[in-house]
Amino acid sequence: MSSFRWLWVWLLLHLALVLCLMLFNPTPNPHLAKHNGAPGLPPPHSSATIISRRTPPPCSCNVRLLKDFFKNDNGTVKRRQEEYRKHKARASSTLDLLLVAPANSPLQYPIQGFTVVPLKGTPIPGLGVYAPERQIYKVSLVVSRGVLSVKPIGMDGLVEGDGSAYLNITALGADKLNTILGRVHYTSTVYRLRTGDLVHFIFEKHNATFPVVIEQASVPIIFDPGEDINSQVTITTKTFLRYFELNTMIYSIRQYYKTMKIIIADDSFNPIKVNGSDIEQYFMPPAQGWFAGRTLAVSQVTTKYLLWVDDDFYFTEYTKIEKLVEVMESMPELDMVSSMVGRSGFSYRMTYEEGEEDEGGCLMRFRGPHEETVPGFPQCYLSNVVINFFLARTDSLRKVLFDPRLKRAAHSQFFVDAFGKLLIAHCNHVVVDHQTKRPGNDKYLSFRKKNENDENRRLYFFKNHFSCINLRAD
Repeated sequence: MSSFRWLWVWLLLHLALVLCLMLFNPTPNPHLAKHNGAPGLPPPHSSATIISRRTPPPCSCNVRLLKDFFKNDNGTVKRRQEEYRKHKARASSTLDLLLVAPANSPLQYPIQGFTVVPLKGTPIPGLGVYAPERQIYKVSLVVSRGVLSVKPIGMDGLVEGDGSAYLNITALGADKLNTILGRVHYTSTVYRLRTGDLVHFIFEKHNATFPVVIEQASVPIIFDPGEDINSQVTITTKTFLRYFELNTMIYSIRQYYKTMKIIIADDSFNPIKVNGSDIEQYFMPPAQGWFAGRTLAVSQVTTKYLLWVDDDFYFTEYTKIEKLVEVMESMPELDMVSSMVGRSGFSYRMTYEEGEEDEGGCLMRFRGPHEETVPGFPQCYLSNVVINFFLARTDSLRKVLFDPRLKRAAHSQFFVDAFGKLLIAHCNHVVVDHQTKRPGNDKYLSFRKKNENDENRRLYFFKNHFSCINLRAD
């Protein structure tokens, strides 16, 4: 009998609410319209929030355009444009849109940090209306890549469109309305690793838009650092026809790091086994090149860090790997830190503009690092291009790797590919020496001096979608 009485009370309350709506709100919400057959969806561009997609302006490098080298290769130019459009489709999302919120809005909503797992319902935090008191409160919420629901619906007001892409919520007081808004959930209807949606939040003449990040959390990959430097770092190198230099370097390493693993990628014509403990030597088909060897060596590392060295370096008492590890451990965002090779320790910074879609971007390189230092290490500056003696996080380096099409001198190309992906620093408090060059290795020099300018231009033009590149901008 008691539950029957409560049912009547619930029905009377809702009847009163409907009558109030007819008396005080006889016209529909002017910000809502039927759109694509679904009631409650706003017409296009109805949001008071300014929504726009930034179009990159044209750019220049003050050098010859790369397309000038491909004037007679229409096939390459056409494929480049098509593949770049596919790349943009893969890389762009709703989250790239510029949102400018309206001024003096009574609407409260999340502006950053609202992230949901694909296909899983998540309450929207912070929704609320804080307007002068009125008799009827009515709000609407609209999305495009998910559904909205109130869990549980309760008896605080009327909810229309529960479980769809729109919600109309009506209540007789601000407290009741905000109570319902606190139970609104968003569930994406698309499964993507990272994308987004826009939520339109409408109250009377006020209309705001805020983003939802739809992101599948990734599984972490963590390396056990062990108990000493030998379990933290692997030394990696690539060799080709320089066994005397290679063995000299290994000898110098063993004076200071007797059990640290050394990984060698070897693409010599007549490979010779390198003897010694804690050495892994991987033989490749002959003359595969520097980058193919680097990729092979990096793929075999099982420690948190790897130290990349050339096969003609020489370790001394100033080659303190521990000091580079200390820098990396102090700043978890760092992916790579380099230091000095003898008296040389070049460091460059770069700038990149995306440019127009059909023309391509512009990359410029300048001498010297950025002005910002690594906290606690005033001798270490953030940079974009560093010398070929560096300590790197193994998992970070594997995200960029090395293009095997580049076989000889390809130092700059790696850092071009790594730009925007790796955070790099250059220090000057750790030094490795360079062995004195020996005369007579003519076969090695004949491969080292091969010109790869044509291949470099093709990769910059097609793979990196550059309009131009200036490696000597100052």
